[in-house]
Amino acid sequence: MADPLRGWGCRELFLLSMLLGTLWGAGARQIRYSVLEELDKGSFVGNIAKELGLDSWELAERGARIVSRGRTQLFALNPRSGSLVTAGRIDREELCAQSTRCLVSFNILVESKMKMYGVEVEIIDINDNFPRFRDEEVKVKVNENAAVGTRLVLPFARDADVGVNSLQSYQLSSNMHFSLAEKSDTDGQKYPELVLEQPLDREKVAVHDLLLTALDGGDPVLSGTTHIHVMVLDANDNAPLFTQSEYRVSVPENIALGTRLLTLTATDPDEGINGKLTYSFRNEEDKISETFQLDSNLGEISTLQSLDYEESRFYHMEVVAQDGGALLASAKVLITVQDVNDNVPEVILTSLASSVSEDCLPGTIIALFSVHDGDSGENGEITCSIPRNLPFKLEKSVDNYYHLLTTRALDREEISDYNITVTVTDCGNPPLSTENHIFLKVTDINDNPPVFPHTLYYTYIPENNPRGISIFSVNAHDLDSGNNAQVTYSLAENKFQGTPLSSCVSINSDTGVLYALCSFDYEKVRELQMWVMASDSGDPPLSSNVSLSLFILDQNDNAPEILYPAMPTDGSTGVELAPRSAEPGYLVTKVVAVDRDSGQNAWLSYRLRKASDPGLFTVGLHTGEVRTARALLDRDALKQSLVVAVQDHGQPPLSATVTLTVAVADSIPDVLADLGSLKPSADPEDSSLTLYLVVAVAAVSCVFLAFVIALLALRLRRWHRSRVLQASGGGLAGAPASHFVGVDGVRAFLQTYSHEVSLTADSRGSHVIFPQPNYADTLVSRESCEKSEPLLISEKINAKETELVLQQAPPNTDWRFSQAQRPGTSGSQNGDETGTWPNNQFDTEMLQAMILASASEAADGSSTLGGGAGTMGLSARYGPQFTLQHVPDYRQNVYIPGSNATLTNAAGKRDGKAPAGGNGSKKKSGKKEKK
Repeated sequence: MADPLRGWGCRELFLLSMLLGTLWGAGARQIRYSVLEELDKGSFVGNIAKELGLDSWELAERGARIVSRGRTQLFALNPRSGSLVTAGRIDREELCAQSTRCLVSFNILVESKMKMYGVEVEIIDINDNFPRFRDEEVKVKVNENAAVGTRLVLPFARDADVGVNSLQSYQLSSNMHFSLAEKSDTDGQKYPELVLEQPLDREKVAVHDLLLTALDGGDPVLSGTTHIHVMVLDANDNAPLFTQSEYRVSVPENIALGTRLLTLTATDPDEGINGKLTYSFRNEEDKISETFQLDSNLGEISTLQSLDYEESRFYHMEVVAQDGGALLASAKVLITVQDVNDNVPEVILTSLASSVSEDCLPGTIIALFSVHDGDSGENGEITCSIPRNLPFKLEKSVDNYYHLLTTRALDREEISDYNITVTVTDCGNPPLSTENHIFLKVTDINDNPPVFPHTLYYTYIPENNPRGISIFSVNAHDLDSGNNAQVTYSLAENKFQGTPLSSCVSINSDTGVLYALCSFDYEKVRELQMWVMASDSGDPPLSSNVSLSLFILDQNDNAPEILYPAMPTDGSTGVELAPRSAEPGYLVTKVVAVDRDSGQNAWLSYRLRKASDPGLFTVGLHTGEVRTARALLDRDALKQSLVVAVQDHGQPPLSATVTLTVAVADSIPDVLADLGSLKPSADPEDSSLTLYLVVAVAAVSCVFLAFVIALLALRLRRWHRSRVLQASGGGLAGAPASHFVGVDGVRAFLQTYSHEVSLTADSRGSHVIFPQPNYADTLVSRESCEKSEPLLISEKINAKETELVLQQAPPNTDWRFSQAQRPGTSGSQNGDETGTWPNNQFDTEMLQAMILASASEAADGSSTLGGGAGTMGLSARYGPQFTLQHVPDYRQNVYIPGSNATLTNAAGKRDGKAPAGGNGSKKKSGKKEKK
């Protein structure tokens, strides 16, 4: 806003204020000042101290202050300069509005004098306000038929300033139709008016835009504007007009209901009610009004119901447009209906078989149906199809009928039912199709036998099982259904150990569970083979079978059986001989035992349970060999009693015991001398038998000495190898007299090795053959055991008249077993724990056999102590030849501890072939006998 006093300096304003204050305060003690509005805060108004006759510094000292009545303080006292200043910016229009003069009155109190002074300040207006219209835009309406000179009232402007700074005049923008006129009121307010200078035509110019400007008289001049919109009101001087005289449209017959087909457009230059058009059908038929709808305001034609090309292909109608002044226009409309593929083909089932047997022949008719399409032309042509992977086909019959046939045999087990999709498609663009589902069930026939999941079954059952226990369960599956899939189980007729299998095992015909009807014994039967049959309930029934192997598992139900020493039947006691010169580890005898069980249940261990002298003998844990634990002393008793326990490794373990009697003596005479000190038997027959045995032992000893001398002489003459002669002589000289001597009627038996001894009482010579040891699984050097010449012994022993020939190869010093040949049971090992056979003991055993044979002949020429002639008296107890070949072979049941090997049956080697040395000896002995 322009300030008219802006060019004045502070000095001029101060002088002007002082002058006015002096003039006003001279007569009425009223202090008057004038000040321009909108000055900054602190602007000088007047020197109030001077007006009060005070110095500037006294103004604050005397307590001068401004007192006003409830109005905002506009002025303030400056205590330093003693002048009156503005307290803020002063707006004259806010204080006095449109008043010609604007005075502000207040009092100044001087407290020291208790005196009030009146002050009046005039606020001088400056041109700081623009002329303002109430609205920035104003609409003025005028009829297009208005006459020239018509006046239109316009809005006026207001200016907050007064005097020359207030509103002074108006100006109108240049135009061809209007001019501006001013009209003043009694209060001086000026009002503008618009005067029509030329006629109006709304169709040419509907709105005239003018700019009205209001100007004040300030310097510089301030102005305000407003926009005047002169709205020319229409008169109905124009008729409606369509853009086309005829409208054509083509629509598909499947158009949706309510779809807009076309829009008719008519125009009317008039406006308002004169230009508002309404549309309507003229002379329409009922069919047109039922099928189509015309929007009266928009002129849009839409469908009320579906169109059908086959019913009507064309529709003709006339549409009228009318304005509000009753003026109208008309146009023709032609709607063409286009044919489309809007009908889906239909499938009508005439005949249908719900099920068919799986053994039906190819070509069997399943269904008969027809197809139909409501369209015409290509849209009504139909093709029919089914999936290619089905065993069916379609054959066209008369008109639109089709047959559904089978093409091959059906299998219910593969597919039990079919969901056949028949697809019918027309030839329209795009083609339409429909699907119809035919459900066909395949009925079952009995064409599948029951099938077991496995071709072979096997199961295990422990022996001593309770009767009626469940053994195993089989299950067969039949792919058929219903009765054809109902399976019953049975066992094939068979015999087991002469009895029908059904007496041992039964099966539940419904569940296939097998039951044991008897208690099985592993030692009698180890495996049971049977056939399980499964039959269905079809007509005819089908069946299948499967092999079932029932393995009996061994349990520890047999205690160890001691084979040697065997319990005598005559009540006598067996005695083993141990020379007093025996070193520690000397083999006294061996306990042989077997267990009818197998596996771990047949592993045997030997322990010395009781002994007369516990520290004198030891028993091999796994071999059963009884050996001396220390050297025999003179104070040791002649008769030693040992109780040996044999125990298996089953759960729980079973055991057996045997009592051994060992006679301790250095030589045969000592034995005879010491035998007298034994307690005689109470039975007279036992005493006589003992006497016979003592005489026999003495005779055998004499024969043994003669035989040793003859043998030494024979070897010295035929063999010229001194080292072999010395070794053989030394071994024979140190050999014990006997290894096993019968006492109290007990017959003698050599357990370490098995020799074949033939003593004939009625022949001139007796044969003693030393073959290879017959223990199974024992490897012996063939050269060391074969005898090239038999030993001929005459009934009358005379070294001068009888030529004794003995040829023997030097023994092999290494008699060890290989790992695979070492058995694990006590009955098949002969030697120490390391598997090495003592050579001296072998020679000693040969001599003992000869002595025992001679003793038997001397005691009873007819071998009354034996079972028959030439058996050396061993047949009564162990048969003609005791080689353990008549003992049941349990070695296949025994596992070797520490190895995965199992003893094999070597009975063929033992029984099938005689030792070569034995046969050769017999032949040569015949020749010798003739000589």
